[in-house]
Amino acid sequence: MDPEAPNQSPPSQTMESPPPSPADQVSSSSNSTSEMSVEEKFRIVRSVGEECIQEDELMNLLSKKPLPVCYDGFEPSGRMHIAQGVMKIINVNKLTSAGCKVKIWIADWFAQLNNKMGGDLKKIQTVGQYMIEIWKAVGLNLQGDKVEFLWSSEEINSRSHEYWPLVMDIARRNKLPRIMRCVQIMGRSEQDELTAAQILYPCMQCADIFFLKADICQLGMDQRKVNVLAREYCDDIKRKNKPIILSHHMLPGLQQGQEKMSKSDPSSSIFMEDEEAEVNLKIKKAYCPPMIVAGNPCLEYIKFIIFPWFHEFKVERNADNGGEKTFSCFEELVADYESGNLHPADLKPALSKAINKILQVFSLFLLSLSLSSVSCDSCYQFWCFGAHSGLGSDAALNLGLFVAPIKKFLLLLSLCYTAFVFVQL
Repeated sequence: MDPEAPNQSPPSQTMESPPPSPADQVSSSSNSTSEMSVEEKFRIVRSVGEECIQEDELMNLLSKKPLPVCYDGFEPSGRMHIAQGVMKIINVNKLTSAGCKVKIWIADWFAQLNNKMGGDLKKIQTVGQYMIEIWKAVGLNLQGDKVEFLWSSEEINSRSHEYWPLVMDIARRNKLPRIMRCVQIMGRSEQDELTAAQILYPCMQCADIFFLKADICQLGMDQRKVNVLAREYCDDIKRKNKPIILSHHMLPGLQQGQEKMSKSDPSSSIFMEDEEAEVNLKIKKAYCPPMIVAGNPCLEYIKFIIFPWFHEFKVERNADNGGEKTFSCFEELVADYESGNLHPADLKPALSKAINKILQVFSLFLLSLSLSSVSCDSCYQFWCFGAHSGLGSDAALNLGLFVAPIKKFLLLLSLCYTAFVFVQL
């Protein structure tokens, strides 16, 4: 490991936020935050979580604090699947529309502890910046300074006198078995052979909540155990105001019985950079039993991505099969599906079309990235091979250094040819 790596500044953020996407409709169509009732704020914030610990605490927080702080975070670890890409945009935009401030913790040091990208901090930060640019491009609402990106390496270094005593106190107050129960937050199990750094990881993530002065922990259900650890720590230190846990739903993989979408199984996950044909093929092969809703990943995608994004779901069918129909809510769709009026053969193409429509925005982002200044080159280099190779993220980034200039040249050549043909017409 490069001993100077932790002191490097994270990559600069250069791209401007795009115009609001359909995901922003929750904020643009509703009343301004100042005009919202506490009940309306509660309804919006609560809709983000599959579970809330505790609802009465959330209501009390929203009634007393004008700008509650929500903590979200991610470990830069390679390609971004649609659950991480689109669902985060939907959830963060909901929270800011209800008057919350969202601190997004870019856990670059944590990825290094977890040995992502071979533990190379420079590469981890490149992937982190790539993910930030995706969220900005696809529709993360950055208006009003309610979303703040914070790099863990930078923040911890600048306030180490606050951070490390907190980590040490959490570690001192907990037995090893209690910490080991939290290792699933890293995608590990208690049976794995862990490094000492990976055992320290849960103590650090627990400390993050207090370090960031978070009122609400807005993470996935897979992070629940460490969030509960933070509430238990409050009991230990006699702290009255505990962080509220708002755990969002985990989108499953596309195959039967896959509880969580995984980057390790590309065929059952949809990635932000997937091309239209790839999306169509993956959805076509997805598990989608007729008339069965429970455990149906296609229906989950519609519920947690399509409806929040478009607020409707449009199915195009021949007149013999019922004709075109637009569903305005998920319950209406479920009723048709359970009765057999809507068949998987009609639902799947409609789902593919809706997902591809969202990902088209990302395609335009890639075009702008490819033509951008050198400051965005590292992100583009990662995409060039990370998106379309079977290599791991580390090898993909290295090969991207070679491939990116060639792809830029070919893209420019293609654009010139297109312009030439257009002029001839």
